[in-house]
Amino acid sequence: MSEKKKLHKTKSFQRRQDKYGYLFMMPWILGFLVFTLIPFVMTIYLSFTEVKQDIRGFNISFTGIYNYRQLFLANTEFTPALISFLGMIIPYTLVVVIMSFILAMLLNTIVRGKAVYRTVYFLPVVVLSGPVMYQLMNLTPQVEGQVNELYYSFLIRMIHSYSPQAAAGMVALFDNLSIILWFTGIPIVLFINGLQKINPSLYEAARIDSATSWQLLWKITMPIIRPTALIVTVFTIVQLGGMDTINPVLVMIKERTANTSGGFGYAATISWIYSLLVLIIIGAAFVLFRERKIKETHKYW
Repeated sequence: MSEKKKLHKTKSFQRRQDKYGYLFMMPWILGFLVFTLIPFVMTIYLSFTEVKQDIRGFNISFTGIYNYRQLFLANTEFTPALISFLGMIIPYTLVVVIMSFILAMLLNTIVRGKAVYRTVYFLPVVVLSGPVMYQLMNLTPQVEGQVNELYYSFLIRMIHSYSPQAAAGMVALFDNLSIILWFTGIPIVLFINGLQKINPSLYEAARIDSATSWQLLWKITMPIIRPTALIVTVFTIVQLGGMDTINPVLVMIKERTANTSGGFGYAATISWIYSLLVLIIIGAAFVLFRERKIKETHKYW
C-alpha cells in the first residue's frame, strides 16, 4: 500500500472518530447552548435594562449603564461583598487544592486497606451533603468580641504578634475546617485518578539516576499532575462560589432576583460582574497551571 493511501486511510479513520466524539458530546453541547450560553448572553443584555413585572407580564426598558453606575457609585454593599468574596475564594481554594493533593499522595502510597481509607476520606462528602451541611454552615456565629479559644494557643499568639491579619486568617481556617474537609472529597478522587495514571517506570528510571524524593515530586509528579490540578482548581472555585452561606455576592443576587417588582435588571448586572470576576480567577488558574517549555532538555535533575 502506497504512503498516499495509508495517509488517506488514517485521515478517514480520524474523521470517523471525530464524528463519533461529537455525537457522544452532542447532548452536553445542546444542554450548554440552551441552559448556559443563551442565559449568559441574556444576562448581559438584561444588565443594561430595567425589568418590571405587572399584570401583563414583564416590561423591559433599555437604561444603558444606569445599573452599573448605581451598583458601583450608590450601592454601599456590593464592593465590600466582592472584596469579601475574593478574601474567601483565594485562600480557601489554595487550602483545598493543597490539602487534597497531599491526602491523595498519602492515600496513593497505601498498599493494604486502600479502599477502606479512600472511603473514609470521601465519606464526609456523602454525610455532609444537602441539609446537613447547610445546618453546619448556618450555625449561629459567636458573639462579636468574644475571645476565640484558638487565640490562647502558643502558635496563634506568636503569629498574632507579627501579623494580626494572618492570625485571624488561621483562626478562620480552623473554624471552617469541616467545610474545607468537605470540599476536599471530590478533589482527592480526581488527584488519585491522576496519580494512578503516572507510569511507575518513570520513577524507577529516575531513582536509578539518583533522583531524590523531592526531585521525583517536582520533576515527574507535578508536571504530569498539572492538568488534574487545573481541573481541581476550577471545580473548587465554582463549588465554593455556589455556597451562599460563604459567598455574600450570591446572597445579593438571590435577594435582587426575588424582587419581581424591578430587581431582575439589577440582579443581572450583579450576576454579570460576578461571572466576569470568576472568569478572571479561572483565567489566572489557567495561567498558573499552563504547560511550561523545558529550556534545558539535557538536564533532568
